[in-house]
Amino acid sequence: MENRYDDNEARRYIEMYNDCPADLALRVYTSRLIGAETNLVLHGGGNTSAKTSMTNILGEEVEVICVKGSGWDLGDIEPAGLPPLDLAYLRKLRVLQGLTDEEMVNQFRTHLLDASAPTPSIETLVHAFLPHKFIDHTHADAIVTLTNQPEAERLLAEALGDRITILPFIMPGFPLALALAALYEQNPEVEAIILMNHGIFTFADEARTAYGRMIDYVTRAEQYIAAKLSTVEINQAPAPDSSVVLPLLRGALAQIDDGQGPVHFSLDLRQDAELVAALDRADAESLFVSGVLTPDHVIRTKNYPVLLDLNGLESDEEIGGRIKDAVAAYQAQYIKYFEAQLAAKQVDKVRLDAMPRVVLIRGLGLVGIGSSPKAAGIAADIAEHTVLAKIQAAAIGSFRELEEHYIFDMEYWSLEQAKLGKGSSLPLQGRSALVTGGGGAIAMGIGRQLLRAGAMVYMSDISEERLDQACSKLAEQFGAGMVRPLVMDVTDGASVRAGLEVIVKETGGLDILVPNAGVAHVARLEDLDDDKFEQVLAVNLKGVFQVIKGAVPIFRRQGMGGSIVINSSKNVFDPGAAFGAYSSAKAGAHQLGKIAALELAEIGVRVNMINADAIFDDEGVSSGLWDVVGPDRMKSRNLDPDGLKEYYRQRNLLKATVTADHVGKAVVFFATEQTPTTGATLPVDGGIPAAFPR
Repeated sequence: MENRYDDNEARRYIEMYNDCPADLALRVYTSRLIGAETNLVLHGGGNTSAKTSMTNILGEEVEVICVKGSGWDLGDIEPAGLPPLDLAYLRKLRVLQGLTDEEMVNQFRTHLLDASAPTPSIETLVHAFLPHKFIDHTHADAIVTLTNQPEAERLLAEALGDRITILPFIMPGFPLALALAALYEQNPEVEAIILMNHGIFTFADEARTAYGRMIDYVTRAEQYIAAKLSTVEINQAPAPDSSVVLPLLRGALAQIDDGQGPVHFSLDLRQDAELVAALDRADAESLFVSGVLTPDHVIRTKNYPVLLDLNGLESDEEIGGRIKDAVAAYQAQYIKYFEAQLAAKQVDKVRLDAMPRVVLIRGLGLVGIGSSPKAAGIAADIAEHTVLAKIQAAAIGSFRELEEHYIFDMEYWSLEQAKLGKGSSLPLQGRSALVTGGGGAIAMGIGRQLLRAGAMVYMSDISEERLDQACSKLAEQFGAGMVRPLVMDVTDGASVRAGLEVIVKETGGLDILVPNAGVAHVARLEDLDDDKFEQVLAVNLKGVFQVIKGAVPIFRRQGMGGSIVINSSKNVFDPGAAFGAYSSAKAGAHQLGKIAALELAEIGVRVNMINADAIFDDEGVSSGLWDVVGPDRMKSRNLDPDGLKEYYRQRNLLKATVTADHVGKAVVFFATEQTPTTGATLPVDGGIPAAFPR
């Protein structure tokens, strides 16, 4: 691992954060260096601190400790993410015989210099009780790999030398702070302390030195392990079809044991060549179906993964059966573990769901599972590091997991669960959606409302330029990780299938389909060009057919229902002259929706239609339809663009301006399944009597 400390960069940070102490600016700099190394920390893991002084409101110099706060990631931390606390007071707590977790957090919050600051790390007292100005703590893969060994102390001494000391695993909190401080005082010459099954602390009175020691000791561990690695012969298993396996897996996971399902999980598939090869090792089950590297990971991945071998299975029924059996067995084992720990500890806890968060599939890869795409990605990241670390563990000895009673304490620790956040989930959380015609104005409103409801949204369009414009605007509000562009031609079955495969591979399946792509052409029937007529039919009718046809196998494999919402048109019931191609194509698509409602009800998929009218643009994204028909209609009525919009507003019964967001809200109504409705038509037009459904 490279030491990336640069004196020029350090000075730049001091200049950049000149409104705070130089020690804090340097703490931000080296914290970010640590956070940039995924082999040191992942997703908010690890913590750092700096001791310095600040001036209070009375003008008095106060000795403080700035410790990483909850919710901050070392990789992009700011001074606000290292809230200062009264150091002298915290050190007085060491005289106590005991301190509950709740009271410890209370003491942190009541001795912050800023009452609005984030809650400091649960390991704040470790940082406070040690004397050094700068303290770095990570869960470095190489260090933890060495600690998870039957002869860990010997290996650590061989790898790291004699300037370290080792502490057996203790849960973070007050007891750990006492033990770690006492251990240092017995060995004041050490440069690092290793906490078994957890990580490493390095410290010094200079930021550069504390960080340098972290990099040095982790590098020693990495080099020690690398020297012992050897090639393992692997017989590569045939790769299962991800477009089949992932929806079946997602469906099996949806059946939560509380009977209130289905629950929508996001999946994140990882297929790095080294990872896939590792899963085909002869010892894969004994090596990888074992506990977490460090207990901190258990809230993201649970303690054990599932290993699936689907070799030789061909039909959906065979593959689905194998997956369901494996998931059911996992649930049973988790419930047994939970009940055994309750009995042993004589405590009362509310059980978390018993579903796995990591599934290893021979020949295919590793699947992270979460309640959202972000949670699934975190599980996958941690699991990837875990698999590679266990390969290294096998090379130097054998992997020894931590006892389950420690795992249970961490998994059901209120302070650890708090890291996952609280509050009710959004109505479409964990669901994935596809909106075709994604480069247009109506798609913007549909996408925005689906995102606001918690869905991950794929916006597809044949025009990459329009698609990028729309997705960029949505990403500014909801983040690039939740909205993704997908260039796709809805008139081409192969293009549609390829696009759907991308969605399945990236999220595990599909829950919401919104056929919205459409093109318009103005011509009286006697003047309508054959090619133009066929083009409009291809997009507006055949396009709806292709995406529904492509989505049905996904819905069927998932076995958890789904929602198709077709953006039809007011023209279905109230067509206009010189608009025959558009109106007939939309009427055909509307009829397809009714047929789909009849055919797909047996698998729980609801199909509904929205008839919208007079939606011109959205946040600078124009409507393709109005780009075509608007000029002629303005000319025939002698109106400018604003005048045309006002004309259509005055035309409807409610005198309402109809927006893309109104269409989006209608889509969300159907997608959230608030009523047992399928085959319905919902007008979003302000009230056009001639277009009333009949």
